[in-house]
Amino acid sequence: MAQSSVPATELEYIVLGIDPGTALTGYGVVGQDLQGNFRLLACGVFRTQPTTPMPMRLRELFGDVQNIIDEFAPNEMAVEKLFFGRNVTTAISVGQARGAILLAAALRDCPVVEYTPAEVKQAISGYGNADKRQVQEMVQRTLDLAEPPTPDDAADGVAIALCHLQTVEYRRRVGL
Repeated sequence: MAQSSVPATELEYIVLGIDPGTALTGYGVVGQDLQGNFRLLACGVFRTQPTTPMPMRLRELFGDVQNIIDEFAPNEMAVEKLFFGRNVTTAISVGQARGAILLAAALRDCPVVEYTPAEVKQAISGYGNADKRQVQEMVQRTLDLAEPPTPDDAADGVAIALCHLQTVEYRRRVGL
């Protein structure tokens, strides 16, 4: 897990971004400081073993999400919406992971917002069909990082958090 040395007291708003999955769930904790700059506080992945029974994997993911909420006390959590593709089995397992993640947030009174993959790509790169590389480069630039967050799932979690922070900032500026 990558962590920043920015004191939370200097931050006006903190968002936990989550890219749900059962084997790997990416997360990114991004704060906005009093000057409006975005700061990466932490990112990484929660891993569960495929050989572990699904109920235990979901319990582990639930605990991991609650721990990161407890550690960073985000104002909100942004979660990627389920994209239903051709693989029904994958969609069902991601849906189960989302359920554990959403319950963890609800039990910590952490409000949740959801974004589609296209909404995240649009907010980060300006193009709703951007590829992973383009999104990672924009995350790197936006946060002034030496390199993009890794692995890809962690970078996606950071992108989701940034998407929400940018949306909040936009709504604030236009008075919504």
